[in-house]
Amino acid sequence: MKNILSIKKAVVLSLLIPLILLVLAGCQTKRTQKTITIAEQYGLAYAPVQIMRDLGLLESKTADIEIEWVKLANTAAIRESMLAGKVDIAFMAIPPFLIGRDRGMEWKIISGLSLSPLGLMTYKEEIETIADISIKERIALPQPGSVQHILLAMAAEREFADAGFFDEQLVTMAHPDGMNALLSRQDITLHFTSPPYLFKEKETEGIYQILSGREAFGSEFSFIVAVGTEDFYNNYPEIYKIFLETLQESIDYIGETPDQAAGLLAEDYNLSEAETGEYISWPGMEYTRRIKGLGNFITFMQKAGYIDFKEDFTEIDISQLLWEVDLYED
Repeated sequence: MKNILSIKKAVVLSLLIPLILLVLAGCQTKRTQKTITIAEQYGLAYAPVQIMRDLGLLESKTADIEIEWVKLANTAAIRESMLAGKVDIAFMAIPPFLIGRDRGMEWKIISGLSLSPLGLMTYKEEIETIADISIKERIALPQPGSVQHILLAMAAEREFADAGFFDEQLVTMAHPDGMNALLSRQDITLHFTSPPYLFKEKETEGIYQILSGREAFGSEFSFIVAVGTEDFYNNYPEIYKIFLETLQESIDYIGETPDQAAGLLAEDYNLSEAETGEYISWPGMEYTRRIKGLGNFITFMQKAGYIDFKEDFTEIDISQLLWEVDLYED
């Protein structure tokens, strides 16, 4: 059984290692070679990143710069790598970006990447809504401060007037592990997840959704955004511009040639081309550089104590959080 988390304590603890690394980072030898390192995570929400990498779009325009691609397990690993100067651009959800920024991370959002269905899944017939979740149930999600955690807290705040209502029932699991635990019906009774794991669970007999991400949030929101360090933005302005151009090309490639995109992506996700094509066009799955939901996330996370921004969102200069202010649509 994975460790059951007391979430607000775990969020704080998950930030201590990066703060220590910030002190140690200055002791490391800086990269002398012109290398840009891009970090991604797992899931269909990152499909344009995989297209960009598989087609070599960025490399074809940056012959004098080496592009290094890395996959990291979660946002905590990304945060540590960026603090240590090992990652320049990374893809993540808005809540962990805000937590990092609140704790002094020198990064901003470069671009949106995707909107995506998210869902809280279960196999227990007696659970129809979150109000039916008993104290004995165990809920798997990626980590403290993840977008799934914050969405569940939003739903709990609305239902019970307590954002931390489910805190003692949460179990940290990567999406594949959470899916396998749910499908095996051992220990884990609910799983808050994203595609393709969400779609696979929905297609499994006896597994169904009791809460969607949009229901929890109350409207559309960007699931994944691209984040860049200030060092990268200031020292590689031409690469920054080319990165944005190729990111849009990758998004357009999926929209304009979905069959070809599915063929490229199928192997990355260990899916058939037919499944991949269906999943990337699933209702609610949208690849876009638009940035949505930032204000609502800040307002809730301030109120619930997950971030300590001094200013109310209406008083925040949005350019403090975004490199590309024109992409913001809230």
